[in-house]
Amino acid sequence: MTKTRTDPWDASDYLATDEDVSAYLEAAFDDGDPHLIAAALGDIARSKGMTKIAAEAGMGRESLYKALSVDGNPGFATVLKVLRTLGFRLRPSAA
Repeated sequence: MTKTRTDPWDASDYLATDEDVSAYLEAAFDDGDPHLIAAALGDIARSKGMTKIAAEAGMGRESLYKALSVDGNPGFATVLKVLRTLGFRLRPSAA
C-alpha cells in the first residue's frame, strides 16, 4: 500500500494581493461564523506579518495569535483594531 504524502496548507500563503485579502475576508463575513472570521483575520495578519500587525494594533503578538486562532474568541474592539490596521473598516449594510 502506498502512502499519500500531504503538505500543510496555510491560507496566508495565498493572500498576496489586496484583492485576495478582500475576497477572503468577504467570504468569511458572508459565512457569518465568528470563529471563521477570527481565523480569517489571523490568516491575513500572518500574511502581512503578525508582529507588525500586533504592534500597529497596540497589542502583544502572542495575544493576537491566540485571539485570532480558530479557537480564539477576540473581543469586538480587537476585531475593529485589526480590521483598521489591515486597512479595512466595518460597515453595516442591509442583508
